[in-house]
Amino acid sequence: MEIIPAIDLRGGKCVRLIKGEVEAETVYSGDPPAMARHWESLGARRLHVIDLDGAFRGSPEHLHVVREITRAVGIPIQFGGGLRSLETIRECFQSGVDRVILGTAVLDSPDLARAAAEEYPGRIFIALDARQGKVAVQGWKETTAVEVISMARALGNWGIGGLIYTDISRDGTLSGPNLEDLQALACQTQLPVIASGGIGNLDHIRALLRLGLQRVRGIIVGKALYDGAIDLRKALDLAAGE
Repeated sequence: MEIIPAIDLRGGKCVRLIKGEVEAETVYSGDPPAMARHWESLGARRLHVIDLDGAFRGSPEHLHVVREITRAVGIPIQFGGGLRSLETIRECFQSGVDRVILGTAVLDSPDLARAAAEEYPGRIFIALDARQGKVAVQGWKETTAVEVISMARALGNWGIGGLIYTDISRDGTLSGPNLEDLQALACQTQLPVIASGGIGNLDHIRALLRLGLQRVRGIIVGKALYDGAIDLRKALDLAAGE
């Protein structure tokens, strides 16, 4: 099980939002590459980097920062936020990222997601951002009528590498993950799942691990790391069974 620190980029800085609301923003660093090096120095084996400006505006705005991050660390980076074309996806991989995360593009252009998955086998992940069981898009601003479980089942035939599931109502709240919906999702897909949203302490990680969900391969942690509620080394040891 991977513990994956999150780096959310907005205005060139590392920030955290609560439930995706920009009005609830906290800035943690003006130097994203330095923050990436920090998490790597504590033992992180992968980083989750999201371009929030790109997600809100529909086109990535921080690829130059992503390039700086990939040069600064030696661990894999998974990156998403506003990726709407195959050309942009290629540019992301050329920037040194290991995985690309697609969200809104899946519903707007399913052929794009399939083409990307064919060109980059196992390296395209789909963000399933959920609000009351429905898929949210456009930087979480819009909630569709598409059920998360239905979408996950459909994606199983697309050749993608896995899913990143976020319960928006929990994101940034430190209130704990939505274990019930996560378990339902993991039982309905053959794809690897990375859990995100609400992790606030080590007990939350323990609760997720106790579910024994083989499909859940990683846990993204953001605000709890930045606020010091979770010690990354301890979280990594816990996930490793130590």
